[in-house]
Amino acid sequence: MSIVAKAGLEDVVAASSSICTVDGLAGRLIYRGYDIDDLATHSTYEEVVYLLWYGRLPRADERERHRAQLATARALPQEVLAFMASLPRDSHPLDVLRSVTSVLGHYDPDAQDNSQEATLRKSYRLEGQMATAVAAWHRVRQGQQPLAPREQLSHAANFLYMLFGRDPDDVATRTMDLALILHAEHELNASTFAARVVAATEAELHPAITAAWSALKGPKHGGANEDVMDVLKEIGTPERAEAWIRAKLAWRASLSPAERQSPAARIPGFGHRVYRVDDPRAKHLRRMSRELAEGAGETRWYEIQEIIRRVVQAELKLIVNVDFYSATVYYVMGIPTDLNTSLFAVGRIAGLCAHVMEQLAHNRLIRPRAEYVGPMNLTYVPIAQR
Repeated sequence: MSIVAKAGLEDVVAASSSICTVDGLAGRLIYRGYDIDDLATHSTYEEVVYLLWYGRLPRADERERHRAQLATARALPQEVLAFMASLPRDSHPLDVLRSVTSVLGHYDPDAQDNSQEATLRKSYRLEGQMATAVAAWHRVRQGQQPLAPREQLSHAANFLYMLFGRDPDDVATRTMDLALILHAEHELNASTFAARVVAATEAELHPAITAAWSALKGPKHGGANEDVMDVLKEIGTPERAEAWIRAKLAWRASLSPAERQSPAARIPGFGHRVYRVDDPRAKHLRRMSRELAEGAGETRWYEIQEIIRRVVQAELKLIVNVDFYSATVYYVMGIPTDLNTSLFAVGRIAGLCAHVMEQLAHNRLIRPRAEYVGPMNLTYVPIAQR
């Protein structure tokens, strides 16, 4: 049998799914048939979670039961909080989230049950617990006590409350809610594929999500929004932006194609494996970044971004992706930069759980082949003759 490899499995269809599709040529992102623009304008994160898990938008009574079920599932076991307190304070938040997800599996009453009903119950718990874990770690590493979740608050508002210790205003709440909607799902990306590969072995939900966070940690998948903010801080002022980015592009042009694959040579926040026009999520985040900057009276980060965007798109024809503007959205909200990828995870847990449930419902072990390019027909040589 002839096997033809395609590097990175680019454009290889590896699963059938009714959860999400990405139209890279038109720049569209579709959740269960609904355009992300429509959901970003009219929906809430809790409603989007229902859509992803149940395949349709909820009725009013279903929405309220769903919200209540999510709200009551937010608390972390005391044993997990004690585990977090034992970790080194300089641990990266996403590393902590990965470890906490694995540990939560030991305390989940449905941990070993792979039925659809049990996986849905676990999904409700993980949906709430991921936000609680990210907020709790931020407080733990500062020597503060984690705050208990408040069931009367929305998912976005409760997360901001647990993070900062105060009730967020309406602008901050809606901004976070919209960011979670935009990050909730994105088809068969690296972390989602990792989760489905693990789920296909009939391992449980917690190992599958742990694998997803491990994939998300890689700088070629997650983490770019953290890198964007580091670049903006290095530039410092709009006056320095164009010279800085042109110098970076000139240095990058001097590298070999292989050297350009290094994370140091990348322009964070630009380019995407699927989109050939601007990431549809980026326009919403761009608007939010501008509005937050103007509201805070601190527009320099947004101004720097616009200069970088103009130069990079003109010189490299690269499109802006979801990470570019999410970096400044979170920064202006006062969220530490190293939490950015974990905030991505707080939203993405919804889509990951949907994919694990879909995989288990129509499961077949994922076992691709490799194109062998090594030697053949070698003869074993005894060690004394080597």
